[in-house]
Amino acid sequence: MEISQRLLLALLFGGAIGLERSYHGRPAGFRTHALVCLSTSLLMMVSFYEESWFHPSTQLRTTLDPTRVAQGIMTGIGFLGGGAIMKDGLTVRGLTTAASIWITAAIGVLIGVGFYFPAVVSGLLTLGTLSVFRWVEGKVPVQFYAHFSVRFARDAVLPESAMRAMIAQHGFSIANLSYRLDRVDDFFEYRMVVRTDRADNARAFSETLTGLAAVKEFRLASTGD
Repeated sequence: MEISQRLLLALLFGGAIGLERSYHGRPAGFRTHALVCLSTSLLMMVSFYEESWFHPSTQLRTTLDPTRVAQGIMTGIGFLGGGAIMKDGLTVRGLTTAASIWITAAIGVLIGVGFYFPAVVSGLLTLGTLSVFRWVEGKVPVQFYAHFSVRFARDAVLPESAMRAMIAQHGFSIANLSYRLDRVDDFFEYRMVVRTDRADNARAFSETLTGLAAVKEFRLASTGD
């Protein structure tokens, strides 16, 4: 009963954290987090319940250190978390999901050894961080940064002064600016990092760019997670 209780509790907390990730469309979601928490709890019980499966003879004695088992678990979880981090151009995403996998594994370790109080508290704090803190982030005024690139045909390039004026008109400022000329595909490209105090400005800016016939292609990608 005690073993079943620990495994079910690990599955419950892992699944709850995973549901929050799945709700927000993250690739590592409900099943991933549930299995991570369940597996780490199971592996810790291998050490914690040593007397149930290991029966040394009188000539052979051994000692298992649960902390070494936990160290190996967390090292392996680091690789799983790394798989959740994706790089899209200059934008890095998935850091929060990787962190949630890491803390889910830690919760599973605590449940596996029967350290229930910190496991339950950390599980509730993790769910609060992923849900309540998201709401707090939405209320706190922060600057919105984005990688912006736009291409024009060589014979219809928008002058830099006009580009800067259009960016400023939509509430953006330029953090840095670079240029690219491609003679093979016959286009000129501006590349920059832009920032604004309102994320909604990105939508209005993209609508303006879509309506410009001279624009061959543009990309406006948030640098956030």
